[in-house]
Amino acid sequence: MDIASPPVLGVLVGAYLLGSVPFGLLLTRLFGAGDLRAIGSGNIGATNVLRTGRKGLAAATLLLDLAKGAAAVLIARTWFPGTEALAAFAAVIGHCFPVWLRFNGGKGVATTMGVSLGLAWPIGLAYALVWIGMLAATRISSLGGLSAVIAAPIAALLLGYRDYAAVLALIGLLVIWLHRANIARLRAGTEPRIGSKKG
Repeated sequence: MDIASPPVLGVLVGAYLLGSVPFGLLLTRLFGAGDLRAIGSGNIGATNVLRTGRKGLAAATLLLDLAKGAAAVLIARTWFPGTEALAAFAAVIGHCFPVWLRFNGGKGVATTMGVSLGLAWPIGLAYALVWIGMLAATRISSLGGLSAVIAAPIAALLLGYRDYAAVLALIGLLVIWLHRANIARLRAGTEPRIGSKKG
């Protein structure tokens, strides 16, 4: 595959732009919840939206961030089969480093679930089970997300989707790096649980 070819470049740019739509920021502004970047952790993801007290907006942000990841992969597969892994990576990069927000975006957990579902629904299911299971057990959002992104490439290998394991591992490393402050707090025992106001 020639990454410099117009179709592949189109997939990369299109998936990046789709992934870069900051739904959390748009929804909180649209419904009068303020500038999300000035609330809690300042992150544009669903966990920080929840800190506004608007559970419906948080759920909508989660679903839309997930949907844009899945859509990027499915569109790429439909129009340019074989480029879906590139689209998955570009969509997560778009979410984490959106050009509209000076490349300061979210941490990629929900969008990674979306691309996992788009690549192969069994991988997405494994991702969701680990994410929800760890979140339910600990009530620590970052721990649930980190566990899920680690599980995704392992699930891809175990479930026979070896072609997708490498890109999911690469995405996982990015998400882990973006959570480095959370990891430090986890090690210190100071990472906030769902329902807290900060972190």
